[in-house]
Amino acid sequence: MNSPKSRKKARKSLHISDEDRALFRDAIGDIQPIEDDRVQNKPVKQSDGAAIARRRNAQAQARLTATDPFSDDFLPALPEGTLAWVADSDAPYLAKQLRRGDFAPGMVLDLHGYTRIKARREIVEAIQVCMHEGLNCLNVIHGIGHGILRQQVPAWLMQHPDVRAFHQAPLEWGGQGALLVLLRVPE
Repeated sequence: MNSPKSRKKARKSLHISDEDRALFRDAIGDIQPIEDDRVQNKPVKQSDGAAIARRRNAQAQARLTATDPFSDDFLPALPEGTLAWVADSDAPYLAKQLRRGDFAPGMVLDLHGYTRIKARREIVEAIQVCMHEGLNCLNVIHGIGHGILRQQVPAWLMQHPDVRAFHQAPLEWGGQGALLVLLRVPE
């Protein structure tokens, strides 16, 4: 492939003058070709590949169950219209304070376009981040859409031990398509 004829043919197709070639050769000077430094991987046996895949799946499943306090089977009796809930151990006026905007969200979580599984994981992670950062209010934007996340997000939040209350967000924070969530942040 590197014969003089093929080089001449390549030269014609590139339309580079002999003068430009000479300038290029002068510019690059004396170069050395790079040695082949590729690493040869040993082939994976079929049985090893299956074992690796099983181990990865088991690890992924363990991660999901270890960090997921929510159940999809829990169906709470939520009021019609405005979504609001306060944990039994907290004062009922927290919902009113959330509605009035007494708590400004320190973090916004937008779930538009998420699947139920991914949304659940993101809510868990957002609550963990808020707890770690000392943020007591989270804005969860679930959207309206087909209503799947709108029904499921409150059910998940009611199950989390660090959620004190939630209320449908004011218009500036998403209105009917969002919830302001008050968290139990350690002082």
